[in-house]
Amino acid sequence: MKEQDIVRDAYNRSLHDLRISVIDQCNFRCSYCMPAEIFGKDYAFLKGEQLLTFDEIVRVATLFADMGVRKIRLTGGEPLLRKQLDELIRRLTKVNGIEDIALTTNGIFLPKYAEKLKEAGLSRVNISLDAIDEEMFKKMNGRGVGIHPVLKGIEAAEKAGLQIKMNMVVQKGVNDHQVLPMARFFKEKGITLRFIEFMDVGATNGWSMKDVLTKQEMLEMIGAEMPVKAVDPHYVGEVAKRYVYEDGSAEIGFISSISDAFCSDCSRARISADGQLYTCLFATKGHDVRSLLRDDHTDEELSEHLRMLWNKRDDRYSEERNPDKVSERSKIEMSYIGG
Repeated sequence: MKEQDIVRDAYNRSLHDLRISVIDQCNFRCSYCMPAEIFGKDYAFLKGEQLLTFDEIVRVATLFADMGVRKIRLTGGEPLLRKQLDELIRRLTKVNGIEDIALTTNGIFLPKYAEKLKEAGLSRVNISLDAIDEEMFKKMNGRGVGIHPVLKGIEAAEKAGLQIKMNMVVQKGVNDHQVLPMARFFKEKGITLRFIEFMDVGATNGWSMKDVLTKQEMLEMIGAEMPVKAVDPHYVGEVAKRYVYEDGSAEIGFISSISDAFCSDCSRARISADGQLYTCLFATKGHDVRSLLRDDHTDEELSEHLRMLWNKRDDRYSEERNPDKVSERSKIEMSYIGG
């Protein structure tokens, strides 16, 4: 890609990663994402025609690849609830410029789909697991599902040859006592575990700063028992701060947008399940890409519009966050944008 083709925002941040939510539905009701009291049996999820079609997703991915995107992550909701997702992955692998396709999932459906996903061209999966204790995990996922279906999903992903990272959202006073058991479990398995600070995404999860266990607190907790050392990021703009155990057994990472913001080199754009472009995870509004895709605009017109949106991007929410005023902002829900 020529230097003049690279799109940059108001702070000279380039565009490298595109996260695409393919569905807003999920079979879990985790309190930090889709609390059951809000997303109940009568909740109006998006209808099929409101979701981007595979043709539309491939088209927009192609336009973003021309702007510098090299990595695509498919998210939800639970993305494996979207039928024939392997077909979408197969098509995305053929987009010129895309070098890596990943998936974030709760892992429940991986025994059924892991082989198909790998064959289609999926490189990696991030599997969410917020506790290794059976009863704690049942409480966290809001559906009473135990850990064994997730562990079966991990086994299926390993058997299929997919790279695996585990994600754990940590809430102080809720599942923080699971930090060490989770670290021990996945250290023994040699699987990378990433700890995510409880974030104020959306407006329904009751976020408060007092519920945040910071990266430094977790790092000290783990390091006291299992010494770690910092390692360099794989690339500029990598989300997780990376560490390896000193015995070389495994890696851990911390996604610390609350205590250690990484806005300065953020290179991610997000397409929500209903086809809105968000230039920040904590954005208050999106840009309607779905309508543009369905209004007979040419690729050149769409590309010009997308470039303009990124050029104007000046988001720095995590660096500017005021914990006392979080509740005053209306933000997109995690289930629409996938994190």
